[in-house]
Amino acid sequence: MQQLHGLLQDGSRVAIAAASGMGGIGKTELAWQYANFHREHNTYPAGIWWLFVRDNDLAPQVLQKALRMGIEPPDTLDNLEERLQFCYEEWAKKTSGNALLVLDDVNDYRAVQRLLPRNPRFKVLLTARQRLEEKTLQRLDLKKLRPLDAFKLLYEVSQAETRIVQEQIVAEKLCAWLEYLPLGIELVATFLKVEPDVSVAELLAQLQQKLLQDEVLTPVAAAFELSWVQLNAAEQQLAVLLSVFALAPMPWQLVESVVVVCRVEAPKQNWLKKLLAVWGKVQAPQQWCLLLDDRVLSQSRRRLVELSLLGRVEQKQYQLHALIREFFAAKLQERADAEILRRSFAAALTAVAKTIPQTVTLEVQQRVKEALPHLEVVAEQWSHLLEDSDSVWSFTVLGLIAQGQSLSAEAEKWFKACLQMTEKRCGAEHSLTAKSLNNLALLYDAMGRYPEAEPLYVRSLSIYEQQLGADHPDTALSLNNLAALYYAMGRYAEAEPLYVRSLSIYEQQLEADHPNTATTLSNQAELYRAMGRYPEAEPLYVRSLAIREQQLGAEHPDTALSLNNQALLYHAMGRYQEAEPLYVRSLAIREQKLGAEDRYTATSLNNLAQLYSAMGRYQEAEPLYVRSLSIREQQLGADHPDTATSLNNLAGLYKEMGRYPEAEPLLARALEIFLNRLGENHPNTQTVRSNFIYFLQQTISAGQDSQLSQNPTTQAILKQLRETE
Repeated sequence: MQQLHGLLQDGSRVAIAAASGMGGIGKTELAWQYANFHREHNTYPAGIWWLFVRDNDLAPQVLQKALRMGIEPPDTLDNLEERLQFCYEEWAKKTSGNALLVLDDVNDYRAVQRLLPRNPRFKVLLTARQRLEEKTLQRLDLKKLRPLDAFKLLYEVSQAETRIVQEQIVAEKLCAWLEYLPLGIELVATFLKVEPDVSVAELLAQLQQKLLQDEVLTPVAAAFELSWVQLNAAEQQLAVLLSVFALAPMPWQLVESVVVVCRVEAPKQNWLKKLLAVWGKVQAPQQWCLLLDDRVLSQSRRRLVELSLLGRVEQKQYQLHALIREFFAAKLQERADAEILRRSFAAALTAVAKTIPQTVTLEVQQRVKEALPHLEVVAEQWSHLLEDSDSVWSFTVLGLIAQGQSLSAEAEKWFKACLQMTEKRCGAEHSLTAKSLNNLALLYDAMGRYPEAEPLYVRSLSIYEQQLGADHPDTALSLNNLAALYYAMGRYAEAEPLYVRSLSIYEQQLEADHPNTATTLSNQAELYRAMGRYPEAEPLYVRSLAIREQQLGAEHPDTALSLNNQALLYHAMGRYQEAEPLYVRSLAIREQKLGAEDRYTATSLNNLAQLYSAMGRYQEAEPLYVRSLSIREQQLGADHPDTATSLNNLAGLYKEMGRYPEAEPLLARALEIFLNRLGENHPNTQTVRSNFIYFLQQTISAGQDSQLSQNPTTQAILKQLRETE
């Protein structure tokens, strides 16, 4: 993998590495392991796309994935190549860092070459069954085993020393017939191990006979068929069920949960099939769920492992080889119980998704990490098998997890896909569509993309009011979220009546101490604090904190939010001694539950630094400001409004410390961000402009104006000051 990574990091152009070799040699496994490892380590923060090229054209897949990110090329671009380049460039604009495209099983490189991204931020990894000779490719060739190594593998895995030695010439022919491919040799060696009465010559004859019967088969596929017929009905059912999972490690507990669902659904299908059989509509059914108890399930798993059809990754985790998974998937297509197995898989993964809260903590991320690739399969392939209300869960959770990891582009992809799915499946005015709109709006809100969030919130609210009623709790949630957006945009007069109405609904429809009530209480208090209405804000803050501590616990992230916000009020009122312990406690909770690099941790760092600064404790404030700015630049982006807030605050500290040359570029950059993102009239923009003007006036008074830079923003304000003198 290190060699492969080195090839892909050629920054002078688009780096294309081809892991080539015949089926069964390990190409897809290498590519999958590489992609999975670097997804976990966020090497490609702009995202990783896996595209299957052999059976599907490249262009439709790219366009579909781009559409899920909200990218749609204009109709004026008729040329397919230019449409794809437009998608790549828009993807690049929405993200930062490198992206990785994996094109699995490429047959004709020239057919896809012109459709690959030109932007050097995109790295492209191809797998191919034949050696790709293109000069533009950085190539990593996977070799077949040498004859001696192939014979050694057969000898060691089979544990049939006597037969192998006695039939050495036939064993060598067997290795050659399997084209020295590791997977094929391992399968036949395992067959010899579990069938001690079968000679090597008999085995080779069986394989050759299968190839004669089906000319489409490859030698490795013939080995698959040989292993398949060794399985009983329950073992075959487990095999095809496992093919529904992603090409990723499968926690066995997850497999067991799918089987539990299957056991519940099977009697329903049996009853229906028997009834139809009586009417002569269908033949009498086979038994739908053969894995009826844990003993049968465990025995079936052991048999698959014994035959090398299933690999044990680590304790209680298993994985299929890519070609074996493909073989089992083809077998599933032929079965009468295919749909019930797929539906059971989708239902079990949806049950996992339902355990994931809106606030994704580090503990939640770790708990569901192994289920995520399988949830992706549900979202992309099997959500249509679920009830309407369940169909959104996989999309929503994948979006929330990505957002919790600051992978905004990935989160946007899933939330947009969810919206498209609900609109198509349920209609534009359905409450599930409103939920999808709300989730996408929340993401845009968090990203500081306020103009994009507003129409989504407005439309969501309208649907909820129409479909559920003006006093429904979901309507209250929509009111709260739209009000929070107006607060962030500085439109306080529009926010207040929405908060008041949201709180009234919650208090009437839910318990007085419900967590949703606490959310609106806290948000309304924040608005009053920003408006300087401190006496009205304080009792709302106090009540919100009390509810959250009682209902959610003293260490919950929402409790940390209430602590932070109440501290903001005490800070604004000059009650520093009361504010400090609240800030400190909030920061400790966020670091523990959300992580040291989380955006909310950055907020707590910034606010605690502001308090220290106001108290004259500059040496304690500076490292907190610096750390907060670093997190926000990395997690939210260089032009996010929260990043601008950190820039402004750190500049204010440097001004107080007399470090004018360090303060000026920070203020200039903060003002530029607020002007571009929030506009001239936003309170934050006006505050930073005032701060910048005061800073420049102080610099001039101190006789240090010669140290000011030629930054256009600085010079424009200086010019205005001189003209008004």
